[in-house]
Amino acid sequence: MAVALDQPVTDFQAQATGGRTVTLSELQGKQVVLYFYPKDSTPGCTTEGQGFRDQQPAFEAANTVIFGVSRDGIKSHENFKAKQGFTFELISDKDEALCQLFDVIKLKKLYGKEYLGVDRSTFLIDQHGVLRQEWRGVKVPGHVDAVLAAAQALSKA
Repeated sequence: MAVALDQPVTDFQAQATGGRTVTLSELQGKQVVLYFYPKDSTPGCTTEGQGFRDQQPAFEAANTVIFGVSRDGIKSHENFKAKQGFTFELISDKDEALCQLFDVIKLKKLYGKEYLGVDRSTFLIDQHGVLRQEWRGVKVPGHVDAVLAAAQALSKA
């Protein structure tokens, strides 16, 4: 069953960079940003990740942890994270379990060819594990600032 606004998010377990296994239940007490992106080391995904990296101190001040999520493997994620100096973990969702939970796999078109790909999307989960805000079909410019403003507002609520 896919997530819904103002409803608890089903607990999940996922492999992340740094040899970490991430579960939503272990993050109780913190707000969580999950941003789904199509592919490591592509221009839009790099720009978006850099935006989250550059704003991470402000997210931390709002009691919010950030995770990037894509279908790339851990090795690709580790290289991407190191090259860009990301200070947050990247989750590998090769089996698409998180992509299915958050319903981000969409039919896309590139050069006239259709394929199933990750729709750039971001989700803000409150400290109790409830989905409070979602952004789908994200355009990178200005997006990180919008997510940060929502995280700051939620942390004060």
